[in-house]
Amino acid sequence: MSILVYTEHSSGVFRKSTFEALSYACAVSSLTGGKVVAAVLGDPGAEAMNMLGKYGAEKVLHASGDSYKNFSSTVYPATVADMAKAESAKVVIIPATFTGKGFAPRVAARLKAAYVDGIVSLPDTANGFKVRKNAFSGKAFADVNVLSDVKVLGVVPNSYKLEEKSVAAEVVTFSQSSSEGKSETVTETVKSTDKVSLPEAELVVSAGRGMKGPENWGMIEELAEQLGAATACSKPVSDAHWRPHSEHVGQTGISISPNLYIAIGISGAIQHLAGVSSSKTIVVINKDAEAPFFKAADYGIVGDAFEVVPRLLESVKKYKAANG
Repeated sequence: MSILVYTEHSSGVFRKSTFEALSYACAVSSLTGGKVVAAVLGDPGAEAMNMLGKYGAEKVLHASGDSYKNFSSTVYPATVADMAKAESAKVVIIPATFTGKGFAPRVAARLKAAYVDGIVSLPDTANGFKVRKNAFSGKAFADVNVLSDVKVLGVVPNSYKLEEKSVAAEVVTFSQSSSEGKSETVTETVKSTDKVSLPEAELVVSAGRGMKGPENWGMIEELAEQLGAATACSKPVSDAHWRPHSEHVGQTGISISPNLYIAIGISGAIQHLAGVSSSKTIVVINKDAEAPFFKAADYGIVGDAFEVVPRLLESVKKYKAANG
């Protein structure tokens, strides 16, 4: 028996959500038993794979080759399912990232397993295998008792702390035995390298129609730069082409769970809250004291963004100058 963890990497670096998933798997292992096995698809490099042992992976299954150069929604789930079968895994953990949520159900279908997404805490194994997940777009929690023999769990990024274990992981080459799925042809992948990745960001500065136009976004970008944060926006802003759709967070955009989410000039419609409600701390800046977002905020500032943000920027710069 083992616990298999799907690992995401980009440009030779594993994502923080991968290490969180490994830490979560180690905690599950202490409750249920079983070896923690990391599933690596593609070629992040030996140095990067050594990092997996630091967070508790006892074994690394590595599948490489042309089929894994780019993510494939057919090849990846087939391979992860094959790995789970090879390791007799009873629990498969997949970070609930944009990619993970897209193919985890396919893995569950191949394994004839139950799939629970949006998990935010460790299972209660006193009577069965009960997990807590986000429900109603993050406005509530649901406790689900997973009855299937094999379980596929989608763990929300930033919901479980990192815990170092420093295990010497055994790296084993894995050859896919499944004949299902062929890799799609990807001619080019272009990634932004000068900005903080929004799905992985610890801090996010977001703005909405209260900014009045794209020409006023300079202060938002400057604040994000000073804080080392990613920038985001509401759906009306991306629809109006003030900002790229890749920055749209919400029910129909990207769901995020940073440690700090600063919302500037965003009213807080339920569709927007659905994508950001998992944030650890929410700060809202809006001149409308009745804006719905204040009900979800941990901290709120009632004021004009064009007055508040410059003063906030000034304070951040002074703090950085005083503290190096």
